[in-house]
This record gives sequence, structure tokens and C-alpha cells, in this order.
Amino acid sequence: MDDANNGKWKKAMDEEMDSFAKNKTWHLVELAKERRVFICKWVFKLKQNVDGSIERYKPRLVEKCYSQVEGIEFHEIFSPVVKLVSIHTVLAVTALLDIDLEQLEVKKTFLHGDLDEEIYLEQPKCFVQDHNIIFVCKLKKSLYG
Repeated sequence: MDDANNGKWKKAMDEEMDSFAKNKTWHLVELAKERRVFICKWVFKLKQNVDGSIERYKPRLVEKCYSQVEGIEFHEIFSPVVKLVSIHTVLAVTALLDIDLEQLEVKKTFLHGDLDEEIYLEQPKCFVQDHNIIFVCKLKKSLYG
């Protein structure tokens, strides 16, 4: 946040937090003594246009899950991705039939899957409210990480 564009980064972080709220990603609870809380951090990336100009500021709140234990904090890992052969097939059919193809970017797709596990996350830095400082986030949806 020492960057000269910290105002733009803060605005992008606010939009990310609004998206979490809109999608009901978590709710604040007191941490039970027998549960662990995971740490989160912000990861910042500039999305650039072909000419090198800045398209947008993209912060991600990521969960540092390297300390999770399989079978306790999670049961499986699933990451929806498209295979390159599928993209090639769509492009080939598009060219063959001489039809228009449009690109669509889907934001926050990871937020649409509900969690079955109980995962607790510290509140994101810069967004902790004084009256909620003792609470943690009980995740209802998955995050990056």
C-alpha cells in the first residue's frame, strides 16, 4: 500500500470486499477453542492491455492454506479450468462456420461453490472494524489459496 497508486488499489480492494459481501462468502463469528484460524493476505496484480497500459488493478484476498490438513480442513481440491483442446475446438468450429466469437470474463467464479467444511479465516487487514475485532470469518464459500 506504499505504492503511488494506493488510492486505486484501495478502491479495487473495496470492490473485492463488496463482492464477498454480495456473495455472502463468510459471516463473522467467535472462534471456538478447538478450531484453528487461517491467515489471509492480499495479492496484487496489474492487468494490462496489449499496449502495456493499465486495464485494471486486481487485488485478491487469498487464504494461506499450506497448513491445512487433508481430511480435516478439506476433503478434495477442485479447480474448474478449461482444457486447451476445448478452446482449440471452439476456435476451429468458429473459423469453419465463419461465425463471430466474443470473449467473456467471469468474475469471482470461485465464490459460487458452497463449502461443506468449517473453515475459519482471520479478518482481512484494512477491513477489521473495531467493534468486531475479536471475531473471525467463518467461510461459507471458497477463496483463492
